[in-house]
Parts: sequence; C-alpha cells; structure tokens
Amino acid sequence: MEEIAAAFETLPAGRTAHRADWQRLSQMWQHQLDARIASLQLLRDELTSCIGCGCLSLGSCGLLNPGDSAAGLGSGPRYLLGDRAASVERT
Repeated sequence: MEEIAAAFETLPAGRTAHRADWQRLSQMWQHQLDARIASLQLLRDELTSCIGCGCLSLGSCGLLNPGDSAAGLGSGPRYLLGDRAASVERT
C-alpha cells in the first residue's frame, strides 16, 4: 500500500491525470508483475516436486532437500527462487 501511495503522489496535483501519467505508473510495475506471474506459473508447474520450502512433506524432499539444507540459502521456496539442490551443502 505504501508503494501505491508513493506512486500516486507522483501524479500531478493541479490537473486530472492523463493517459501518459497512468502509462508511466503502469510501466513502473510491469517488471514486478511479470516476475510475480512467472513465480506463480513456476509454482503451479512444480507444485508436485520439492521447492526447497522446508516442509519436508514429500518423499522426494528427503532426496532433494535432506534435513532442510536449503534453509541455509534463506527463507522461502529456495528452488522456485532460482537456487538449485546442487548448490546446497550436504552435511
């Protein structure tokens, strides 16, 4: 919400926003939206395999993320964020 409020503050105060103003705002968010869409599509496509999230509920996670070693790379679904099982140190 803060990001949206900050973006709206860049709109002209003395006149109604024009099409070019709205286009400028939408272009600011284009990359973020594309990245979110790609992340959701990847989640959809890889939902039945280990995504390195730490839940360890799937049998394959014991092979791809034993002991939740992907957690050392940071929080979240590490394999969906671009990390690979091969980059995790095994202990």
